[in-house]
Amino acid sequence: MADQEIEQAVSRALEDAPERNFRETVDLAINLRDLDLNEPSNRVDESIVLPSGTGQETKIVVFAEGETALRAEDVADEVFDGDDLEDLGDDDDDAKDLADETDFFIAEAAMMQDIGRYLGTILGPRGKMPEPLQPDDDVVEVVSRMKNTVQLRSGDRRTFHTRVGAEDMDAEEIADNIDVILRRLHSNLEKGPLNIDNVYVKTTMGPSVEVA
Repeated sequence: MADQEIEQAVSRALEDAPERNFRETVDLAINLRDLDLNEPSNRVDESIVLPSGTGQETKIVVFAEGETALRAEDVADEVFDGDDLEDLGDDDDDAKDLADETDFFIAEAAMMQDIGRYLGTILGPRGKMPEPLQPDDDVVEVVSRMKNTVQLRSGDRRTFHTRVGAEDMDAEEIADNIDVILRRLHSNLEKGPLNIDNVYVKTTMGPSVEVA
């Protein structure tokens, strides 16, 4: 159950958002302080499963062979086998387009070395190297979890953003998502809450409302 103050901030952001002719996302802006972000170990880089989902389509691409590939076809947006991977490795433009359009990649562990060889220079700098799928992992479960996952990544910037829902979700659901994100940051940052300057929530085109 999220803090009531978080839910009130979300409600205000939803109410204050001007009407648009498209479905807006709800985003969180987080401002850090007292951290040397030139030091990579201080940077935020977290995958977080949102309890209420992202409220948006999340594109998942799976690299797999055989039965795993067949199972993945029911849940993933696209499935590539070893031959497809080689083809992508030969076409930088296609590989870059795929990387930019895809939220998360998943790959059978046995294919990770080839992915590094063929696509490492494209996926690596974008922070999109695949999550390895171990032999006893259920690809359907992993894809379902990733569809409700967001990536928190600060890089060397003090301010970074993440998606926490969509405008037609309940304020309580969005607040629960924000609560999970803040709890993770509080537990993982060097000084916990003291490393967070302030946090704002807003719809795509709406005004920002301070959360914390």
